[in-house]
Amino acid sequence: MTKPELIDAVAERTGMKKKDAAVAVDAVLDTITDSLSRSEQVSLVGFGTFDVRARAERTGRNPRTGEQITIPASNACVFRPGRKMREAAGMG
Repeated sequence: MTKPELIDAVAERTGMKKKDAAVAVDAVLDTITDSLSRSEQVSLVGFGTFDVRARAERTGRNPRTGEQITIPASNACVFRPGRKMREAAGMG
């Protein structure tokens, strides 16, 4: 599902105009993004949890040359689905 499809689905389920649904979807996504940028966990009961995890510096290999390279430390956004989400998606 793409963002426009999500906006259409929200508008249809709520009876909102598409323009209002777009504002609501953008607000939710912006709020989640802002929280993650501050390294705050976002927990949506039944849906899942968004979190930021630190990745340590590690050694990798250039696939073209086989040369060893150092991959710098970074942060990564992770999502853990909630129980209801896992059951609905057939993940257990």
